[in-house]
Amino acid sequence: MPESTLCATEIALPRFREVTSPYDGRIVGTVPLTDACAADAVLEVARAGARKARALSRNTRGKILDTAATDIERRSEEFARTIVAESGKTIRQARKEVLRAVNTLRLSAAEARRNAGEVIPFDSYEGSEDRTGWYSREPLGIIAAITPFNDPLNLVAHKIGPAIAGGNAVVLKPSALTPLSAQLLADALVDAGLSPEVLTVVHGDREVAETIIRSRDVRMVSFTGGFSTGESIARAAGLKKLSMDLGGNAPVIVLSDADIDDAVESCVSGAFWAAGQNCVGVQRILVATPLYADFRQRFLEATARLVSGDPSDERTDVGPMISPAALDELKAKLDESIHDGAALLAGNVRVGNVLEPTVLEAVPADSRLWREEVFGPVVMLHAFNTFEEAIEVANAIEFSLHAGIFTDSLSNAMDAARGIDAGGVMINDSSDYRFDGMPFGGSKYGSLGREGVHFAYEEMTQPKVVCIKNRGI
Repeated sequence: MPESTLCATEIALPRFREVTSPYDGRIVGTVPLTDACAADAVLEVARAGARKARALSRNTRGKILDTAATDIERRSEEFARTIVAESGKTIRQARKEVLRAVNTLRLSAAEARRNAGEVIPFDSYEGSEDRTGWYSREPLGIIAAITPFNDPLNLVAHKIGPAIAGGNAVVLKPSALTPLSAQLLADALVDAGLSPEVLTVVHGDREVAETIIRSRDVRMVSFTGGFSTGESIARAAGLKKLSMDLGGNAPVIVLSDADIDDAVESCVSGAFWAAGQNCVGVQRILVATPLYADFRQRFLEATARLVSGDPSDERTDVGPMISPAALDELKAKLDESIHDGAALLAGNVRVGNVLEPTVLEAVPADSRLWREEVFGPVVMLHAFNTFEEAIEVANAIEFSLHAGIFTDSLSNAMDAARGIDAGGVMINDSSDYRFDGMPFGGSKYGSLGREGVHFAYEEMTQPKVVCIKNRGI
């Protein structure tokens, strides 16, 4: 059958994808699939949307974002329940994600109103005394945003909010596993007054995403996800801006002068929040040898108090992983590391699609579990003898997002901040702290751009200089 006939047939017969709960497999919703044959039509809509978005005043952009934020806040329980249903995040964690998304949109509204550009002091430079002017921040045009499953609302807000604030159109492809929260957010923005052409949500496969990414009309691709997908996007994108968050393997250093209770509490939360499916989640805890035995005992006791199971239950601390396939892959890494000599201290028990919080020590440094991003409820303990050794071990991984250190010594804290090669170093907190207004991104391999509302806004806009030569001077 000719391609044009095939495309016409597929467009005439809409297809839908079922969204299932990672906890019990029940169907929680459906979304219409966008076929690759329809990508040109999507881009045509986005081109019209880019013209409309550029024409919006900064006040209008801010009002739309603020109105949507207020609507989401009012419907926060609906949004939280949707997150739980499709992602398996616990209800208490989902409610916090909704509040963060509201904050992200409000920060974006503020950015739209304030970050218009600056006056350029031309006359402060010899030879330009007769000139005055400024630069404005102008939209790029169309931005393709591709988001993951683990924060299905707030990570979408982090791409859409700054893009709209900057006057861009967005083609959003949310995770196929968690598209419902993204669609609710898009609907809230349209209800707040955003033209539907400005924000197009595409539910489709890799082929439709690649067609959009390759288009010359798309001026930026903002992606959060895995390294292999990021590499594929970079190869396909061509000459356009790229912003990528490709994961981490966070170390947290606990020095002998640390507040041990604070360190334990923070590291337990940081390791097992969202069932460990968190790019800045605590993965490797490096503890000074004099403190190690005491820390390990307290950490295991705190871990044992966590409740695993149904994410909709208010008592649950650790819900399911996103899919049986993801859990299978993690279990293979666990079993491989234990076979190679790692000591299992807790967990490694699977109940349905839930993995109970798992703690290991003596994990081989060349194992996949140690070298790669775990992205599950697994944490590894490691004793060190010197501060220099701790920094060396922390930096041994070829990619990095966040790190943490616990110490009462300002000198040690600042030495760690300088010495750890990461996108952020959290002092007296675990690696998983993030404020939605701060710059967020990786270091070393795969680091491209920064998120955080102000910083994403600047990535998604470009300066335009206006220079006026004054006559008669």
